Amino acid sequence: MWYRLLIKPLFFLITPEKAHYLAMDLWKFLTKIPGVAFYYNQKQKAYFQPIEVAGITFPNRIGLAAGFDKNGKWINELSLLGFGHIEVGTVTPQPQPGNEKPRLFRLPKDHALINRMGFNNDGMEALSRSLEKSKPGIIIGGNIGKNKWTPNEEAVQDYLLCFEKLHPQVHYFVVNVSSPNTPGLRALQEKEPLLHLLNTLQQHPLQQQQAKPIFLKIAPDLTDESLADVITVLEESKIAGVIACNTTIDRSRLKTAAKKVEAIGAGGVSGKPTQHRAIQVIEKIRTSLPTIAIIGVGGIFNAEDAQRMIKAGANLVQVYTGFIYEGPHIAYQILKKLN
Repeated sequence: MWYRLLIKPLFFLITPEKAHYLAMDLWKFLTKIPGVAFYYNQKQKAYFQPIEVAGITFPNRIGLAAGFDKNGKWINELSLLGFGHIEVGTVTPQPQPGNEKPRLFRLPKDHALINRMGFNNDGMEALSRSLEKSKPGIIIGGNIGKNKWTPNEEAVQDYLLCFEKLHPQVHYFVVNVSSPNTPGLRALQEKEPLLHLLNTLQQHPLQQQQAKPIFLKIAPDLTDESLADVITVLEESKIAGVIACNTTIDRSRLKTAAKKVEAIGAGGVSGKPTQHRAIQVIEKIRTSLPTIAIIGVGGIFNAEDAQRMIKAGANLVQVYTGFIYEGPHIAYQILKKLN
């Protein structure tokens, strides 16, 4: 309550990207005050609801989606907020600045965001150094992608480089071929290139030595025919699971004035408007693949949203936009009421 009434209005006075870093700098400072980290560590134990998914025992069902901590700088601080797992990235082999600013926009009327970040990150070497500082016991997912300048026909090599670099440090991988903000990336969701990419990772020698679950993150904008192809690829590649869904380019559900949305320009929508389609996609995948692991993401703001997605077939859920709108205790608030 205090966040929505007092803190959020102040943060919403400044640009979203500046607010993001300011909020995390403030939280990092607060965790250094004696007793704060201890309090939250004890709080975590009270919300311990372990669940095994894809061979990993997660402390609870609620995770933080990729994109919030791209470079793994705040893993220890974020883990205090009750998240059962934290997904870092999307990371690329080489650092890249992403698209020009402004590139992140709020749509308060829709409880949504529009972003065209463009895989801005410090690269796999920097992420690896950050992961070395993470405390043991935190479940970490590595979301990997390709550099903007890498042609699609060479994309597999970028994914392999990230996979090899992070393999000793993360608990699971996410192959991101579904961001709408890297030109041509979504073409990698087509059946043949996608199957080739996933099989290459699955058959890597590192996987033979110590298998790490591989998830595929898909777009909500796939047609039913394309989704059927993806389901076939999931089945044939035998990867552990799927994350449904990434941001959408569909703006038909937005309540914000069309002129304002048009002025923002290109970008993917996240938040409440994405929930309906994410649930549809999860239901279709679960019906076709009863045993595959599914992480649901899209418009989760409360326990009812999470429960709806779990009922559709998700084993775990992730938040991102809900974290921005509902505040730092969203995971605890959901877990308190989640059946």
